[in-house]
Amino acid sequence: MVGPQYDLVGNPLGAVRATFERTAAAATAESGGSDPVAAFRGKDWGACELFRSFLFEEDGLDKVPVLNASNLGLIKPNTLVRYRGMVQDMLGTEYYIGAFKDGSTWRTNKFTDFSPFSMPHPCDSHLWERHLVHCVPAPGQNSWTLESSPGPDVRRMSSCLATELREKRKRDGDNDDMDVSENGHEESPLLCKKPKEDDVHVPSSSTEVAEGVPEMNGGDHHVPGSSFSCLVKVYDMPDSQVKLNDVIEFIGVYTFDPELATPNDNPDDIMLDLIEDVTVQLPPSKVPRLHCLVWRKLSPHDFISRPPVVEPSPSILKGIRQSLLSHLTLVLGNDELAAQCLLLHLLSRLRNRVDVVTVGRLSLNFTGFNRESASIFGNQLYSLIQKLVPYSQAIPMSIEYLNTATLQPRKDNKSGRLVTGVLQLPQGSHLTFDETLLQTGSLTSKGVENTILLKNLMESQKVDYDFEYYKLDMATDVQLLTLSEGKSNILPSDLVVPFRPSSVPTINADSEELESWRWYLATVRSLPQSTEPETYQMIQDEMVSAMRDDRSLGCSELSRWLTMAQIIASSFGEKSLSLEHWQMVKELERLRKQRLQ
Repeated sequence: MVGPQYDLVGNPLGAVRATFERTAAAATAESGGSDPVAAFRGKDWGACELFRSFLFEEDGLDKVPVLNASNLGLIKPNTLVRYRGMVQDMLGTEYYIGAFKDGSTWRTNKFTDFSPFSMPHPCDSHLWERHLVHCVPAPGQNSWTLESSPGPDVRRMSSCLATELREKRKRDGDNDDMDVSENGHEESPLLCKKPKEDDVHVPSSSTEVAEGVPEMNGGDHHVPGSSFSCLVKVYDMPDSQVKLNDVIEFIGVYTFDPELATPNDNPDDIMLDLIEDVTVQLPPSKVPRLHCLVWRKLSPHDFISRPPVVEPSPSILKGIRQSLLSHLTLVLGNDELAAQCLLLHLLSRLRNRVDVVTVGRLSLNFTGFNRESASIFGNQLYSLIQKLVPYSQAIPMSIEYLNTATLQPRKDNKSGRLVTGVLQLPQGSHLTFDETLLQTGSLTSKGVENTILLKNLMESQKVDYDFEYYKLDMATDVQLLTLSEGKSNILPSDLVVPFRPSSVPTINADSEELESWRWYLATVRSLPQSTEPETYQMIQDEMVSAMRDDRSLGCSELSRWLTMAQIIASSFGEKSLSLEHWQMVKELERLRKQRLQ
């Protein structure tokens, strides 16, 4: 273990180097002087495990500040930070000199953009690799999710830093002739000059922060509308562990240095020669870097700030289900049928794919809306959805929107980067389409293309990504709700329900209720689902009988019935489908078809 003199939050690189040098020295003694670090390629020598233990076993996670656009100017470079974002682009592999021999001592450049030591030339060295991923705030991320990772008070930390630096200047004076690292070695000029402590400016007000921070992602047409992104460098990562559109919390060493944006003409600059061209497109003066030590994929449960400590038993889930269903009924103007269908929709998720068949999806189309009712019930409904799910967006389905919006992500082969589109979304996103805005008009070729994209998303839960010379289907899992006057022809939903309100909603939920409903939705959606063989056979017999009585029934409709029955079972906290749940679906279908007549 590293001694207490190392501050894992304030000086993570000190801990990294100390563990490396100690492990390398021990390996040298065991190997009798042969290359001791050859086995470290793609492996952790104990540094990441040290941080993992500190973060998750010693409750150190709450001590690590969260990096975002509002506090960028307040966090000191080369400190430990957390960053939550969606993987917007996978930028390939970057090679760097991971370890080199300095006299009789092996040094490491892992988790840094520059060498902290003077690198002899030539010297014994090892070329390692790291994966580059470009991350942005998750599209449609709702504000309540930010409460789950507040971190420490960054302004208080920066105030303490300012006091510390002033005291250090008094002690050291202004007669420093050269930059010296914390280990007493002269700083390396090989990649960039490391800023001196005296150069670290700590803003004293939010206005000063706004003026001092460069415009983030300025002019980056690859991510229109995003004001903040981060280039994450991931080490020792097996293939396919981090995927496009994953929402991940990265914890690592933060660097933000405008000097790295300036090309270095030093012919002896070995490290600069290995940097990928992507660093030119994403300059450090605009896009901060994070050298990842620990990462974890985020689920809806990770956004709940005060989750219950109890086990999700059926009795507890039934109580919360009734509370949520009652609220949905009030929001929908006392339309109980619409509320029950909406609850099933919010609990749906893609459970399986069999060729082109998707199992578990349940898109919903409320008909009977016009512009006036959409402005009342539609707005109330979307406001509630924003408070319940982590990611949601409302899309105005007008002719103008279809003709002008960039829905499809595409690859810019000149820059080698992915240009985002509206449909590049994290898993579990919710989209609400307002078709009451549609008027008579003509679709352009782009409008027709966007319409096809949306229809494909509805039917197959896939989005076509345009790679210029070919299209690539990317699987997704998005909940889709459409508000329209009549049955939507553009967006063919699984479930069409005529909306019949009898009152105007005037109710708001308190924070405790919202927390319990969020936990309920996240918990129920994650429950496994199965059907006993006897029950399945009885349901199959009922399906055959139903098809005999109604020749218009097809396989797709019966499959939807089964999906709804499984969701109803889960909504009560049950992991196995029963005949009772099947009968509830049949009753819902009877009431729904009455309205359709």
